[in-house]
Amino acid sequence: MTQLYSALRPLIFLLDPEVAHSIIIKFLRLGFFVPEKTKYDPILKTDLWGKTFLSPLGLAAGFDKNAEAVPAMLGQGFSFVEVGSITPQKQIGNVKPRLFRLVNDRAVINRMGFNNDGHRTILTRIRKLRQQKVQGLIGINLGKNKNGRDPFSDYAEGIRLFAEYADYLVINISSPNTPGVRALQAKENLDRLLSHAKNALSEIAAQCRPPPLLLKISPDLTDSEKADIVEVILKHQVDGVIASNTTVSRPSSLQKRFQSEAGGLSGKPLFGPSTKLLGDFYKLTNGKVPLIGVGGISSGADAYDKIRAGASLVQLYSALIYDGPKIACRINRELAEFLRKDGFTRVSQAVGLG
Repeated sequence: MTQLYSALRPLIFLLDPEVAHSIIIKFLRLGFFVPEKTKYDPILKTDLWGKTFLSPLGLAAGFDKNAEAVPAMLGQGFSFVEVGSITPQKQIGNVKPRLFRLVNDRAVINRMGFNNDGHRTILTRIRKLRQQKVQGLIGINLGKNKNGRDPFSDYAEGIRLFAEYADYLVINISSPNTPGVRALQAKENLDRLLSHAKNALSEIAAQCRPPPLLLKISPDLTDSEKADIVEVILKHQVDGVIASNTTVSRPSSLQKRFQSEAGGLSGKPLFGPSTKLLGDFYKLTNGKVPLIGVGGISSGADAYDKIRAGASLVQLYSALIYDGPKIACRINRELAEFLRKDGFTRVSQAVGLG
């Protein structure tokens, strides 16, 4: 199926990025671009939060916002897929155009605005996936409605609804494309938010074992903001941190045509800042909080750098746009080679070695 994608790629890149993405999702739902079977090198197996990841490589939130292509993406060589961000009510998101390819930079700028089908519709799809016993792990990334009155309740509602079906839950407070989201990273707001989140988890404890709760953070934090966040997540015993979301910064090297576009920048230019953030959080938490490294990964070397900076797991999205469905299996293969070359027998041995 990778040959089919290679043949269609020139046509796909002639289309509007968002239109092209919608077409790809439809193709994936129909079973296109998916290898017959993915084989994982045993050295990649990672145990975390009482769960087994066949590889530390997962698909970041944003690609499959509505849980339409989870089985297909798990078949690509991703051992876990993160769905979302999901909001209580359906949202159409921001005004189009809102997605831009920076081909020469191997980057993307988006200002989507949490466009998604809403909790109830996506919950129905997730339930069906669980009934089908899809192989692989599913994370659920939660956001807040743009016009919601109470963001704390928005996240708590998502936790209560999806806790039974998620292998892990993510509180996304770092998207730059919805007003008020990043303000939730401020110390007092975050403390209040995590109190609501933990209470919601306690409420569902009688029904199911609460899944790990993670926080997705911005790469644009100051040193004092990083310290505040670490203080709060340690207080509330958050199970993990995803570092990082997209950035609002614009390196001078970017294509001039897109430098003025508002939104979050992802892809290759984000690799350095997101990896630094990852390392900072590993040091600030003394390696006690599991981290997922995301931002600019497009090779096994990139994934390995993230792991050595402190990541137990890694994710990608933007590179998939440029490299197509073969990328996950290639990165898995390259990462296994790096681990063996350095004398490791499992991923966890390399975490945080710098």
